Amino acid sequence: MKKTIVILASILITFLSNPILAAGDTEAGQTKSATCMGCHGLAGNSTIPNFPKLAGQGEAYIVKQLQYFKSGERKNAMMAGVASLLSDQDMEDIAAYYSIQTISENSAKGSEEMIELGRKIYVGGKMDTQTTACIACHGPKGKGIPTAGFPAVSAQHADYTASQLKAFRQYAINKQTDSDGVERVNEMMNNVAMGLTNEEIDALSQYIAGLH
Repeated sequence: MKKTIVILASILITFLSNPILAAGDTEAGQTKSATCMGCHGLAGNSTIPNFPKLAGQGEAYIVKQLQYFKSGERKNAMMAGVASLLSDQDMEDIAAYYSIQTISENSAKGSEEMIELGRKIYVGGKMDTQTTACIACHGPKGKGIPTAGFPAVSAQHADYTASQLKAFRQYAINKQTDSDGVERVNEMMNNVAMGLTNEEIDALSQYIAGLH
């Protein structure tokens, strides 16, 4: 556990000392985001649980994900098509627009025991699997650390959060079993999700949905 904390601290220092900053035009971004509304909703507040809310998300994070979709580093056929049409400036403008929007609030769903399980993992991690607490990167209210590129997660659809955690976990499963399930690659998140059960992912996702 101490080793995990040291590694995390080193990563945080690196990010904070070398912030990734976007330089977008919010007015231009509003116009360019028109094609995004079908999935991500008005002002980035998706009403479809499988599509993420983008309102209030950090500029640098949005730009990075769009770049990943465009390069194919992050796999999603629909987003690959959208991102392929965007220039670097387009990405920065869209990111700037979404970053200043206000995310709509959710209520956590599930039993008190379920939400408490999610809270314990979010705040304290899991000692037995050396799973780092989510609060370390995403903050007590799930607002993330924009200057470090750590995304906001608060008030996100629980279905979307769960799907991403399972995709991060799938990376380890694919490596271990030589399978080809849908995965998402990020070393830190792969290590976090690897130690989570389906029950814990669902509980964590619901807890996060209620953060604001």
